[in-house]
Amino acid sequence: MRIRTVDAFTSTPFQGNPAGVLLLEDATSFPKDDWLQHVAAELNLAETAFAHPLPPTGTAAHHGSGPADWALRWFTPTTEVDMCGHATLATAHVLHTTGTATGTVRFTTRSGILTSTAHPDGTLTLDFPTAPLNPVEAPPGLAEALGVEPLTVLYTGDQVGDYLVECRSEQEVRALAPDLKALAALSRRGVIATAPAEEPSRGYDFATRCFFPAVGIDEDPVTGSAHTALAPFWSARLGRTELTGLQGGARTGLVRTALHGDRTHLTGHAVTVLEGDLLTTP
Repeated sequence: MRIRTVDAFTSTPFQGNPAGVLLLEDATSFPKDDWLQHVAAELNLAETAFAHPLPPTGTAAHHGSGPADWALRWFTPTTEVDMCGHATLATAHVLHTTGTATGTVRFTTRSGILTSTAHPDGTLTLDFPTAPLNPVEAPPGLAEALGVEPLTVLYTGDQVGDYLVECRSEQEVRALAPDLKALAALSRRGVIATAPAEEPSRGYDFATRCFFPAVGIDEDPVTGSAHTALAPFWSARLGRTELTGLQGGARTGLVRTALHGDRTHLTGHAVTVLEGDLLTTP
């Protein structure tokens, strides 16, 4: 079986967010969960995506409902997750660059049917559910764990499971050095820290960093699912439905967002950086 590492939300190798991608092209169902988890732990990337084709008239096979082309699941090194944008983008990139799929691909997932559409310029657009933004009181210890006093705190609902924290400046976001052990105890997944771009002329409207120690990811370089919350948040603040977000610390990537009510479109590039044979079979 061919296994790949794909840098998502970037066109430059060694930037963006790396995801493992394993297409189970001859399978009609997923292998056992413990095998999938072992593979993800072996790759030790933020997420590894596993996908197998569905029959042409197929309905969702493991999770979700409705017609789809592929069944898709995502695993961190320690657990399965309900939603992952960058590994979905990476999977779609592999499907298109290998000639396995063209046009729009429909995935059945824990988050329902998600689609990816390829464009002539090489970008891919994901169609994801927009996350709810519920204003909440900052949980005790959040400011201390993050190292800054939040301006605003919102909860993104159980589908995403993060606190979205508005910071005072892009510089404050870039300087964050949180207590990851303390953060891990505060939410189901993690914390999205964001601020407006200091210089929008640089090509992005807001800056973000994401910390998910509760699911085994200290800092996620570029998080597609987080942008389903960032899109409605910044669209309301900036008065535009189409925006670009910069995310990351040492590694960065760009996510173009377009808000369509209860759906958010996430657009970006991806590049394959590693391809090899997985010698262990289920």
